[in-house]
Amino acid sequence: MTFVVTESCIRCKYTDCVDVCPTDAFREGANFLVIDPDDCIDCALCVPECPVEAIYAEEDVPRDQRDFTPLNAELARQWKPIVRSKAALPDAEEWAAIEHKLDQLQR
Repeated sequence: MTFVVTESCIRCKYTDCVDVCPTDAFREGANFLVIDPDDCIDCALCVPECPVEAIYAEEDVPRDQRDFTPLNAELARQWKPIVRSKAALPDAEEWAAIEHKLDQLQR
């Protein structure tokens, strides 16, 4: 099992989760984070750190978010690791409550 970043992270990209990850499993895109399933050790430390509740255990990913499991794996191979937290995106608070933002994902 691994943990998965889902749609809530898109256009927010809070990075509180990055600081607690003992294996540096997070990868950074322009407006989204993913977890590399090969590096994730299933510790769950990142879950309570996410202010938009975007991180789930693979087995608990909501049905309408399950496409994010393979998406995390795919993008983790393309994006570089992020090992320190950064400021959230400037309009993160505005985007935090918006649903259905997959079309906003910048690859």
